[in-house]
Amino acid sequence: MKTIKSRAEFERVFSTGKRAQSSVLRIRVAPSTEAHPSEVAFVAPKRLGNAVFRNRCKRVLREAARKSGLPVEGYGIILFATKDTHSTNPADISISLDALLRKTGVK
Repeated sequence: MKTIKSRAEFERVFSTGKRAQSSVLRIRVAPSTEAHPSEVAFVAPKRLGNAVFRNRCKRVLREAARKSGLPVEGYGIILFATKDTHSTNPADISISLDALLRKTGVK
């Protein structure tokens, strides 16, 4: 899975993308550019908890992204963890992710 690595690309998706949220995750979606085609980023802010908690949240998001078939061709997507991400299983997050992608017009 190709991930967003550059700060400029992350900021472009964050500032220009559509957003949607559920209780277990938030997403930002923007059309990708030729320089950075079809990438995904996983974010767990420090306010969620310690490093162990945040890393678990990102692992759960990565598994849910795999189940949902990310990255979607032609889009840059940022997935943000919430406090409920940690205790939710990846299958439920994948269902929520699919609903949010439909809501933003990606799928």
